[in-house]
Amino acid sequence: MQTILIVEDEKPIVRLLQAYLTRAGYLVEAAMDGDEALVAYGQLRPALVLLDINLPRRNGWGVLEEIRKLGSTPVIMLTARGDVTDRLRGLQNGADDYIPKPFDPDEVVARVQAVLRRPPALVETDQVRIGSLAVDFTARSIALGGETLALAPRDWDLLAFFVRHPNQSFTRDQLLDRVWGFDYEGGDRAVDVAIKRLRQSLRDWPTEEGEIVTIRGMGYMLRA
Repeated sequence: MQTILIVEDEKPIVRLLQAYLTRAGYLVEAAMDGDEALVAYGQLRPALVLLDINLPRRNGWGVLEEIRKLGSTPVIMLTARGDVTDRLRGLQNGADDYIPKPFDPDEVVARVQAVLRRPPALVETDQVRIGSLAVDFTARSIALGGETLALAPRDWDLLAFFVRHPNQSFTRDQLLDRVWGFDYEGGDRAVDVAIKRLRQSLRDWPTEEGEIVTIRGMGYMLRA
């Protein structure tokens, strides 16, 4: 049974989400402030974190930053801040999804299930190396020059897909279908945001070895 960590300082919201997620078959733990959240994260190693932004002691941005230093656990931002700037900031900093308050708890459960669902085509049992970039599909790890890269799960899936299909261009819609899944209901802006994060993560990868390039009028391609 998978564990969900809710990081939220409003007890009624915590109780509501606990009830719905428990009914959906998850173990649910909660933390009421940012520092408590990081302690709980280290102890529980949850399958997913539902993370508010406005928290006592350490805000959600700080918690997200620390989680991304420690690993690639999926994080869904759950906050009253619903403007585009905050949404993009969350996605650019490694969040996997963003749900503004007020929310429908059934939708939150559906989003959690969607984020935790791995595309079967991306489950591999071997390794691929492109220059100094090494991808281990069994361990779901990527190293650059011997240093492991901490990628959000969606970023890992996207880069793994590109590595499996080098020198092939894909439209945003194709990437949404193959990586995000056919039931993803967000817009294709998610692809651009993920590509931006990947390029930042791969900024030290020598361009003569490979790079993610934009194909004008088409989409993106891993040139290798």
